[in-house]
Amino acid sequence: MEGPEGAEASDEDRPAWDSKVQYVLAQVGFSVGLGNVWRFPYLCHQNGGGAFMLLYVFLLLIVGVPLFFMELAAGQSIRQGSIGVWKHISPNLAGIGYSSCMVCFYVALYYNVIIAWSLYYMGNSFQYPLPWEQCPVDVTTNDTVKECSSSSPTSYFWFRKALNITNSIEESGEFNPIVTGCLLAAWAIVSLAMIRGIKSSAKVMYFSSVFPYVVLLIFLIRGLMLDGAMDGITYMFYPKLEIWANLQVWRQAATQVFFALGLGYGSVIAYSSYNPVHNNCHRDALMVSCINFMTSVLATLVVFVVLGFRAKTIALGCVDMVHLGWPWINTTDPSSVSIAEYREWYSQHGATLGPNITDCSLEEEMNKGVEGTGLAFISFTEVMALFPASPFWSTLFFLMLLNLGLSTMFGTMQGILTPLMDNFSILGRHRTLLTVSSSALGFLLGLLFTQRSGNYFVTMFDDYSATLPLVIVVIFETISVAWVYGTDRFLDDIEVMLKWRPPVVYKYLWKYVCLLAMIALLAASLVRMVFKRPTYTAWNQPTASEMTLEYPGWALAMIVMLIVIASLPVPIGYIHSRLKNRNSLNTRSEEAGGQEMHRELYTKCNSTEQLDTNSHDQASTEEDEARRRAAFLPIGEEHYRLLSQQEEEDEEEDTGV
Repeated sequence: MEGPEGAEASDEDRPAWDSKVQYVLAQVGFSVGLGNVWRFPYLCHQNGGGAFMLLYVFLLLIVGVPLFFMELAAGQSIRQGSIGVWKHISPNLAGIGYSSCMVCFYVALYYNVIIAWSLYYMGNSFQYPLPWEQCPVDVTTNDTVKECSSSSPTSYFWFRKALNITNSIEESGEFNPIVTGCLLAAWAIVSLAMIRGIKSSAKVMYFSSVFPYVVLLIFLIRGLMLDGAMDGITYMFYPKLEIWANLQVWRQAATQVFFALGLGYGSVIAYSSYNPVHNNCHRDALMVSCINFMTSVLATLVVFVVLGFRAKTIALGCVDMVHLGWPWINTTDPSSVSIAEYREWYSQHGATLGPNITDCSLEEEMNKGVEGTGLAFISFTEVMALFPASPFWSTLFFLMLLNLGLSTMFGTMQGILTPLMDNFSILGRHRTLLTVSSSALGFLLGLLFTQRSGNYFVTMFDDYSATLPLVIVVIFETISVAWVYGTDRFLDDIEVMLKWRPPVVYKYLWKYVCLLAMIALLAASLVRMVFKRPTYTAWNQPTASEMTLEYPGWALAMIVMLIVIASLPVPIGYIHSRLKNRNSLNTRSEEAGGQEMHRELYTKCNSTEQLDTNSHDQASTEEDEARRRAAFLPIGEEHYRLLSQQEEEDEEEDTGV
């Protein structure tokens, strides 16, 4: 097979997985990430619990699995990274691969910052008591720090100690030295694990992909023993089917399916390109998708069990505080008063009480959904501080987050390095230098996120820099396979590869259902972005509370620039390919015209002139032959010489032609 830039590629030179288990762990490790732990549970929490899960499964089957199977089959069949795959299918669409690499680089920049935060928290977990269990004391006033007492110890530690955050994105502030050091350590870990390609990263996967499941099971067993756990599970599975009428919920479910499987990054293609040609990638697609969904359900169970315990603890604490300030029942033991008893009393006398007496509702506490960093670094840390042997549970939790982040990070980096090494032979020969250089560049650009306002930029990149470009990439991927290359041809290739033909339903899913679903998702995202000005959540230090702010004009310009830069390779690649084809056709036409004129001049000679110029005729014929051969050779005529038959056979054996 002739590779890019005229280089010859052979399957023997391409790395391969040591075993099928290694490959599956790599795919699962990439697709199962932090989003399964803090994004999926939040969406279930906000959008009807069990009803959202049913909607998610429906979209996973008709959109997620077909597109995931398409990427697996393309990578395994063509045995190239994302750039090479789409260039092979259509040279006009080579820019799709470059867009995938660009988005992977965006994600790698901010994803490693989250790993750095996990390292920071894990390092602080080796203390007893944990540093976020209690509010610190202000040495000047000998009193509790006001910002902490007005919020909570966990919120204060996150916003003030870990991030030392500013009040808005417009206040940049100096660099946070501790987070910068953790970011350097995170990039060093990624670089060392990736330095030998899949040979080194796959060995790390055995631990980083399996360990999170062990921790989630441990947390589930421990959580089920907590008071309030069943309240959380009941809240999780109670279906609210009316949410299906909300288009916004459909958009969120489709987006979660899209990101959960890692579509469009090029990492799925890169990993599958190291598979044997006849590997059953259809079974892999079903298996990895199923494992991904079950992991999301497991993580959601853990989150709701923990949040149920947290909500009940807060509600009981509220009852205790009310009892101390308002002895409404003849008992000296506030813990003997149940939440149901209190709420019954409150419903009768609440109207006559002061504003300081609240409802102490368990449901109200459960409705306070948190996602992302708020769930991991505030809510979960608050709960673990209540556990016996809290440093152990805290270390275990943040070690799990670290491994989830690293396994996804390995896949993201593979989506950058594999296409570049496949498409540019000089980079393929210097894998170590490319890996280290990419990590160094990632660290330098990642310093944007280690300044005091860095958390706001992480939110910006997570919400906007990857979403729209990835949807655009997958739309063009689907068009290139379904309409440019042709679904029948693609299924024929898969049949040769798997030695059986996949169901014909994939043909219609790729051509119509998946494509229309992706276009609808893109349209909904654009409409939401245009009509609802992008916002972010900021921490206000004077009030010690979170507030929602609109992005300033320069931040909106930055968002648009990130989206445009990531999407630009697709049209640029198309224009470049068309111009290249036109120039090639013009060159061939000129050569053909020159040869036609030479023949015309030759035929005007009479028979006498032919006899007199026989030697000249022979020289011209040899010159024409040389010119025709030179058009197919990468070197000039001066290097061309005729070989004897024996020499030609020897040359073929030497070069493998």
